[in-house]
Amino acid sequence: MKRLGKIIFFMLFVSLLAACSSDASSKNTSKEDNQLVIGIDDAFAPMGFRDENNEIVGFDIDLAKAAGEKMGKDVVIQPIDWSAKESELNSGRIDLIWNGYTVTDERKEKVLFTKPYLANAQVIVTLKDSTIEKLDDLKGKNVGLQAQSSASDALKSAPIASDIKQVTEYKDNVLALSDLKNGRVNAVVIDEVVIDYYMTKEPDTYKILKESLAPEEYAVGVKKGNDALLKEVQKALDELIADGTAAKISEKWFGEDKVLK
Repeated sequence: MKRLGKIIFFMLFVSLLAACSSDASSKNTSKEDNQLVIGIDDAFAPMGFRDENNEIVGFDIDLAKAAGEKMGKDVVIQPIDWSAKESELNSGRIDLIWNGYTVTDERKEKVLFTKPYLANAQVIVTLKDSTIEKLDDLKGKNVGLQAQSSASDALKSAPIASDIKQVTEYKDNVLALSDLKNGRVNAVVIDEVVIDYYMTKEPDTYKILKESLAPEEYAVGVKKGNDALLKEVQKALDELIADGTAAKISEKWFGEDKVLK
């Protein structure tokens, strides 16, 4: 009898453990399903970058978090290798590419895009005391830019491209600007919103050529086939623009409302 009682008790205990494990697993799955993983380049100020406390901040970070609130999602900011951003998205390791992501025809073949929410342009920046004043002055010069970026596309399509001595690609804009200051390159092709930010930090270091290479627009990238998520993100963005939240975020980072309506 005692033996039978022990067996029954053991079976009840095992069943209870299994039920608890199943409940915990269900909760974990639910939490993961509620996450929205945002892939970013964490050296792309002021869109998404690390501040002096190593915290990831920026315009796109604030906008993504606000959108996550609208969607009822827990936003996870995930720094990635920007040159592999589409691979990260298509593999499922991230849900969205959201960090100054320029809309191009080539990228449209790889991802779905929301409507553009911010205008930008690719510009040429040099040191303030440089003799380079116009695009033609780049002949025979060394130019730097971020690898796998729209800056590369803009330069390749410019007439001056064939006359440039050498194009050096960098992991991020911070490294490109560092080499510019160190004299390793003569100019850098960069997003206008990015260099505008750095010029507020170092007003006597850089100058921007009056001729820009290409106007462009930023949007959020979603995996091909995930139309439901695209619709959900777009709805959140539309609401943020309509209620003025996006404008407030823009004013915080740019000093004005630059959001496309």
